[in-house]
Amino acid sequence: MTRTDWNPLLNKEFKKDYWQDLQRFVHTERQKHQVFPPEEDVFRAFHLTSFTNLKVVILGQDPYHGPGQAHGLCFSVKPPTKPPPSLNNIFKELISDIGTQPAANGSLDSWAAQGVLLLNTTLTVRAHKAASHQKQGWETFTDEVISCINNKQHRVVFILWGASARKKKRLITNTQHFVIESAHPSPLSAHRGFLGSKPFSRTNEALHEVGLGAIDWQLPVQG
Repeated sequence: MTRTDWNPLLNKEFKKDYWQDLQRFVHTERQKHQVFPPEEDVFRAFHLTSFTNLKVVILGQDPYHGPGQAHGLCFSVKPPTKPPPSLNNIFKELISDIGTQPAANGSLDSWAAQGVLLLNTTLTVRAHKAASHQKQGWETFTDEVISCINNKQHRVVFILWGASARKKKRLITNTQHFVIESAHPSPLSAHRGFLGSKPFSRTNEALHEVGLGAIDWQLPVQG
């Protein structure tokens, strides 16, 4: 992880045994299999969204495990990659919730630039094998990330989508923060509480309540 303002908060993790074991595991996986995202993108969320400017955390599960999809931001894909089904459901909810125009592509970089940390609970995955890098240490690391954010002095809105993300709720003990949780946006679960949950308008209301600027959820449109 190259230097950002997250490093002073997380440096102690990089010296722990679990981190060394995790890095060995991921290195071995990359030697034997295709692993996503590419090595240079694993910590991209931390480079695009500084700790200082953080206002919202969207928490997913695994990176996408198909070719050309994962690029270090949960649910986001780089153009011209076609948005996967989970992202299409996010776009449906975005339009239903706040009436945005359809996005030109699947990149969520503009959210990250506004202080939305797009984080998965596990930061790598073997190609075509969902959950293959779970329980290897990433969850310990992302627990520490959430704990650091929990200590922030101003409100952060946590959007927890799916069972893996919702397990992190126990770490959000600072009562000034605001938690929005629902089913995962994947086609398997979106109709069990994700669609209709209005996370985007609720986030902006929670930020406005404490005098913080709203997120412009409108993604770049075609044209």
